[in-house]
Amino acid sequence: MELYLAILLFTATASITPGPNNIMIMAAGVNFGVQKSLPHLFGICLGFPIMVIAIGLGFSVVFNAYPLLHNAINVIGIIYLLYLAWLIASAKPTKIRTDATKPLSFIQAVLFQWVNPKAWVMATGAISAYTSSDGDILGHVLFIAFAFSITAGISVGIWLVFGAGLKRYLDNPLHYRVFNIVMAMLLVGSMSPVIINLIEQYLV
Repeated sequence: MELYLAILLFTATASITPGPNNIMIMAAGVNFGVQKSLPHLFGICLGFPIMVIAIGLGFSVVFNAYPLLHNAINVIGIIYLLYLAWLIASAKPTKIRTDATKPLSFIQAVLFQWVNPKAWVMATGAISAYTSSDGDILGHVLFIAFAFSITAGISVGIWLVFGAGLKRYLDNPLHYRVFNIVMAMLLVGSMSPVIINLIEQYLV
């Protein structure tokens, strides 16, 4: 249960923080309104979990063949996520583009996930950090994908619906920095069960 709660915390904090998806959906909400931007939102909500499952199934094959590799990738995943938290905490306000002629379509938003660097870090980091080589890897991957589909839907929806107001809030450098520091701290906190598990395996 603790692992599943950690996954939910990670997916929620990773999904709500500023990134390409959130910046683009916020700009779409500002420029085109909620209704016209819904295909863009649904494309994110479906496209990213598909990406997580595809990457996760590939990882499961490798982990079954080389179980010891999983712990090494665990460490890499934690480093990735710590790096992401540092980037979030130290990020400067991002200029939001508002010159697009229309929001992304559903298919465009699905395909965009594969060229979104934050999506790659989130997907590979979550899979490597929150799956177990001696457990139900497929079950964990599916839960991670499910968690992302829920938390991303809520988070991206917030950025869309409250885009104009959130944009003004984040344009204040102090507000932006406080917001990012809090999100970064929650992101680090979400990794504590995995870090503790590694310590127990090798140092206790």
